[in-house]
Amino acid sequence: MPKIKTLKTAAKRFKKTATGEFKRGHAFATHYKIAKSGNRRRKLRHSAMVAKADTPKLKRMIPY
Repeated sequence: MPKIKTLKTAAKRFKKTATGEFKRGHAFATHYKIAKSGNRRRKLRHSAMVAKADTPKLKRMIPY
């Protein structure tokens, strides 16, 4: 049985939690911050959870 390799691009973007869910960062958080309101920028700072529909795909990408 061959080993399953981790997709390094996914491993850099997502982190697996202790319960098996995945954390992700927000999009649109790096450039053009002057155009965004302070409230919006503050909300973009915090991480979010990946949707349940995308979790099986990520489990194949990050098996360990």
